[in-house]
Amino acid sequence: MSKKDPIVIDYNGYDYEKFWKDSGRDYEDAADKLAIKKLLPKEIDSIVDIAGGYGRLAPMYLDRAKKSTLFDYSKTELAQAKEIYGDRINTKAGDAYHMPFKDGEFSAAIMVRATHHFEDVEKVIKEIYRILKPGGVAVIEVANKKTLPRMVRYWRGKSDVNPFDLSIENRKDVTKTVFYNYHPKYIEKIFKDAGFKIEKVRSVSNFRSKKLKKVFRKNGLMFLEHGAQKVLAPVRFAPSIYYRLKK
Repeated sequence: MSKKDPIVIDYNGYDYEKFWKDSGRDYEDAADKLAIKKLLPKEIDSIVDIAGGYGRLAPMYLDRAKKSTLFDYSKTELAQAKEIYGDRINTKAGDAYHMPFKDGEFSAAIMVRATHHFEDVEKVIKEIYRILKPGGVAVIEVANKKTLPRMVRYWRGKSDVNPFDLSIENRKDVTKTVFYNYHPKYIEKIFKDAGFKIEKVRSVSNFRSKKLKKVFRKNGLMFLEHGAQKVLAPVRFAPSIYYRLKK
């Protein structure tokens, strides 16, 4: 990797599975899986789960795909995936800016909860386009800058971040590394410039709130989520926006 290459976030040694089990994010986990279930093709020749960690989302595609590959920078996460899924899934280590795959190697790809870590998201999107076959489908989740809570904080003068501005929001105060949020119009232009056609959009984790979780619990929130993901998609409402893209 040259000095000019973007920063790669290193999760080696980090127990990401424990994070999901212990952080009270069962609603977000279920919301992610609902979106993927709806957006992925029912039958898949070969799929790659980019920045897929320990394979949290693997159950959503293992039974649909003839061949599944989990790709991540963290060998710790990939080892956990092998313990969980064994020979049902292939694993490959590397960074998303230089994926060790051939042009047109996969018929489908997913990438969830990863864009917020990319210093150069455009480069990653171009790589995903490269490794997909013509007609291939990519399901990509993007951390949304333009959410209702952000708008309210901006209007009330409690935040200097303008959610209507197309520039990337880099929330360095949130983590020790970086956390990027994107305006939908900004990220959608990157998709189109890479050559992708946007087929479907879903608004995901629409009710991500500690207060709502206490009142409605997971089952109640998921009852609301089922209808909201498609209905709220046109306004790009939620903190997570899902895209189904076609090469």
